[in-house]
Amino acid sequence: MTAIRMVGFDADDTLWRSEDYFHGAQQEFERIVAHYVDLDDVGDRLYAIEKNNIALFGYGVKGMALSMVEAAVEITDARISARDLHRIVGIAKELLAHPVELLPGVREAIEAVAADFEIVLITKGDLFHQEKKVRDCGLAGLFRRIEIVSEKDVPTYRRLLEEFGCEADEFAMVGNSLRSDIEPVLALGGWGIHVPYHLTWAHEAETSVDHAAPRLRVVPTATEWPQALRAIAAEAAEAGK
Repeated sequence: MTAIRMVGFDADDTLWRSEDYFHGAQQEFERIVAHYVDLDDVGDRLYAIEKNNIALFGYGVKGMALSMVEAAVEITDARISARDLHRIVGIAKELLAHPVELLPGVREAIEAVAADFEIVLITKGDLFHQEKKVRDCGLAGLFRRIEIVSEKDVPTYRRLLEEFGCEADEFAMVGNSLRSDIEPVLALGGWGIHVPYHLTWAHEAETSVDHAAPRLRVVPTATEWPQALRAIAAEAAEAGK
């Protein structure tokens, strides 16, 4: 019989707020650059540089900070002052210091899911920053494993499932990013619970996931996760008979 044995959770914008802070940082960056140029596409130009730098810097605040510095110099044709570059570095430091604010109902939902399934946390980003957020969230002791990875794609999930000793069809992933949390898991034959967030970084919006995929569920609030996972487990068990 096949049933759900393990549930994975994303962290940023699934368990706690994150993109709100990044969005605010980008707005502050655009205000700084606006003193030098009058352009409508500053955000798009910053994203293009960030995207090109992912392979070098990875995800997270430090990669964004380096990309903001590069973008500021490029967009202003190197006219930006050292003082304003220092302000951009300050934006990054503020991002690294922001508090961990759990989203409504998350703590109770995680505890309820942990009572029924083995749970793991799978997140990507800057190692030091993600480790700090995991320490501060107050949930770390509930997870069997905590994995901070450089990318969340099919090879990464395949490796992790092998390490967990879990088949893909016994695994469900809960997360806000269709690109990182849902699409790779569905491709491996697992289950996905998409938790839409009100802000999504452009990179995470680049996805070809099939919204009609039979193993995909959209569950917008944490209070609904335990029931949705029990329903998936029952469906998986029935399909395995």
